[in-house]
Amino acid sequence: MIAGEDADRQTIEELRAQYQLDRPLYIRYGVWIGGVVQGDFGNSYYWKKPVLDLFIERAPVTLTLGFSALFIAIVVGLILGVLAALKPNGWLDRFALSFGTAAQAVPNFWLGLMFIIFFGVMFPIFPVSGDTTWKHFVMPSIVLGMSSVPQILRLTRAGMIDVLASDYIRTARAKGFRSPDILLKHALRNALLPVVSVIAIQFGYKFAGSVITESVFALNGIGRLAYQSILGADIPTVQMLVFLFAIIFILMTILGEILNAWLDPRIRVE
Repeated sequence: MIAGEDADRQTIEELRAQYQLDRPLYIRYGVWIGGVVQGDFGNSYYWKKPVLDLFIERAPVTLTLGFSALFIAIVVGLILGVLAALKPNGWLDRFALSFGTAAQAVPNFWLGLMFIIFFGVMFPIFPVSGDTTWKHFVMPSIVLGMSSVPQILRLTRAGMIDVLASDYIRTARAKGFRSPDILLKHALRNALLPVVSVIAIQFGYKFAGSVITESVFALNGIGRLAYQSILGADIPTVQMLVFLFAIIFILMTILGEILNAWLDPRIRVE
């Protein structure tokens, strides 16, 4: 891949020595870990530049996509979860659960292609590729956000059903508090506690999920960089992205637990 298909044996051996590919795997891994500790992730075989620079260049696109997708998932998931919990087994509940099941079953690449066909070709409302304006992020944000809606929806619904059946909610109703105040100030606040950590974890998932979405919509973000690096066997870039994806996921999980402890005094006591 680096030397080309017509490279002779000598050129291949020189490149293997240059990139230390002739050394045992455990030695190469040790050298790479030593570089990571110093902030050096190596150079890309394909782009011929430090892979950390590639990550920094592409990060704004993926962060914009990730935050937009997570915002959509939170809004849709919370609204449907609350509506479903108001009347369990009612038509709104059945609709919300059916929507969540469909959102979980449909793969991102298929949903992305359907959006491109309907809203990019048949009804050209949004551009189908690129990342220069906010319009370029509308369709990919919806597509990427839909995968997180089911979990947020179900947790919100379950939490709201439990909270609405609790004694203090009955007491608030008996005292004549308005239903919107009971719902928003008392029920929803307590029902959201288990949802907070899930939202933080879902942000970590957005980085991994962006690989398919960015490739479908030709967004020059970290996800597409990962896809191109895998196809091109760009080992240093793939190593860095896997490592950073894992770090981001771990940090988001820890952040979710910290937020849970901050919001719920019972967790701090335990």
